[in-house]
Amino acid sequence: MAKKLDPIDIAAQQRAKEQQEVEQAFLKGVTTLRDLIAPSSLEIHSSHFRLGTKYGRTLYVYGYPRQIYTGWLSSIINIDEVLDISMFVYPVESQVVLNNLRKKVTQLEASMSINNEKGRTRDPGIEAAIQDAEELRDQLQVGAERFFRYGLYVTLYADSLDELSFVQHKIETIFGQQLVFSKVASSQQEQGLNSTVPQMTDQLQIRRNMNTGAISTSFPFTSADLTDSRGILYGINMHNNGLVIFDRFTLENANMVVFAKSGAGKSFTVKIEALRSMMTGADVLIIDPENEYQKLTDAVGGSYVRLSLNADTRINPFDLPSVIDTDEADDALRANLVTLHGLLRLMLGGSQIAANGAVMPALSPAEEADLDQGLIDTYARAGITSDPLTHHSTPPTISDLYDTLLHMGGSGPQLAQRLRKYTTGTFAGIFSQQSNIDINNNMVVFNIRDLEDELRPVAMYIVLSHIWNITRSDQRRRMLIVDEAWQLMKYDDSANFLFSLAKRARKYQLGLTTITQDVEDFMGSKMGRAIVANSSMQLLLKQSSSAVDVLSDVFKLTEEEKKRLANFPVGQGLFFAGQNHVHIQIVASETEHGLVSTGAPAQAQQMQPPQNPEQPPAPPAPSQPGQPVVNPGYMNPGEYSV
Repeated sequence: MAKKLDPIDIAAQQRAKEQQEVEQAFLKGVTTLRDLIAPSSLEIHSSHFRLGTKYGRTLYVYGYPRQIYTGWLSSIINIDEVLDISMFVYPVESQVVLNNLRKKVTQLEASMSINNEKGRTRDPGIEAAIQDAEELRDQLQVGAERFFRYGLYVTLYADSLDELSFVQHKIETIFGQQLVFSKVASSQQEQGLNSTVPQMTDQLQIRRNMNTGAISTSFPFTSADLTDSRGILYGINMHNNGLVIFDRFTLENANMVVFAKSGAGKSFTVKIEALRSMMTGADVLIIDPENEYQKLTDAVGGSYVRLSLNADTRINPFDLPSVIDTDEADDALRANLVTLHGLLRLMLGGSQIAANGAVMPALSPAEEADLDQGLIDTYARAGITSDPLTHHSTPPTISDLYDTLLHMGGSGPQLAQRLRKYTTGTFAGIFSQQSNIDINNNMVVFNIRDLEDELRPVAMYIVLSHIWNITRSDQRRRMLIVDEAWQLMKYDDSANFLFSLAKRARKYQLGLTTITQDVEDFMGSKMGRAIVANSSMQLLLKQSSSAVDVLSDVFKLTEEEKKRLANFPVGQGLFFAGQNHVHIQIVASETEHGLVSTGAPAQAQQMQPPQNPEQPPAPPAPSQPGQPVVNPGYMNPGEYSV
């Protein structure tokens, strides 16, 4: 007999029941993750479904050719359409397959014998099937192969039924070109959708037989990809919507060249890279000809060095590096003398092109000899010789060289007069006094906008030389960005110096970034092409029509890539890294936009990836596509029933 509850127990049960009802009502009103990701509606039809505002359709593959090539699925993976691909692989016991193969071989041989007895024409299909089955039996017997049941489903998405049919036609055409056959999962669209969403359920259960070799050709991750385990984000891979994450210092060298016409987004891209590289611990040094980097420098607490005739900033080109390496220390003076020779030739006018096309050097052989002696004597007067112990003495200046040349024989007085404008003349002061700058900062920008056009190449040369001395003295990961580098390529000496930096930068953990919009002048120089060849990374943004032809010859672009290179929107281009290249969209966060954008807001909006980008050029085909793999399960799946 049940115990009669007293009023207190009844009241407690009633309160517990009410509490439970309240909690259930509360939970019904709580937004869950399923609520957030669920579509607004789902309509299932026989040949398609509607997911919110999107239409979808699931296809399944039912037939494969006898021979399957490695990477045959890459054309589908890289197509510029929205789709989901699912692959299901089920292993099968080898002994079961061997028993069925034995029966099948017996049946095929019997069929062939009957045909021979009746005098029928031989059937190549039966002979090929027997051969494939025997080879597979041998491979399975020794454990070299295994057998699987394989299902491949593709779900397509579009904004309308017409567009969906168009996408389906594209997919079926690509499959058909490889003798791979597919069908719509009629009256099974719900099962098809569930089989391709990431919940690992195979509700279609449409499978075909494949051995290890054949199924390995379906490996999906064969797209042109530049995603590394470390590095910085450069943008979005427009081939497959993947991320381009890369560490330039892992390549053969860390040099990079950027080619783009004005307004294509080259400065924006370089600023983004510099900002993100600083987050990885790299220092950034920039030569800024147009005052584009001050905003970014101020935001990160960097040093902004303004070079002008009226500024107090000074750089002495006669400074020597504090080289740690003993062998290099012995040659530090000699190396700096070579650098000064190039600088002084540039200051004295540089090489000139005569009317007949001949190159007229800035100095005659006699003047070169006198200048060399003058440089050695100038250092000696300051107490500096080839002995590394003397290199810590106060270096001379160009004014000291002027005095030395003025009082020596030969062509020295004439050379002194030609240098006079840099000592007591119009350009006096900026490069004729001791250095007073400090680049011990994570970001240092050298602004040369306020310098006269004649002085800009000279200033860029001196700044590069100063940075190079610092780099050799204190080795750590650095990026050196040279904007408007075409100004250096106009003169042989400055072009040669820039090339020497590109060639030697890797040894000192330096990555040189060369930016130019004047492609013809840059690539027209022998040193310009050499710098490109010594840069493991290249970025080609939108180009003028004339520049496209020049770059096409250098980078061996396809006709499609040439066409797109002239029509890229702002922030899109071809990104080369080592042997790979992809179609890239540079992206930035709102905060980054605010720090690096100097253009109009409309231009800044163009740097975001388009909602419906045009189909990008197909990724480069593998240099070695590999040999075709025989698929024993290419025929009717019932032939090898397992």
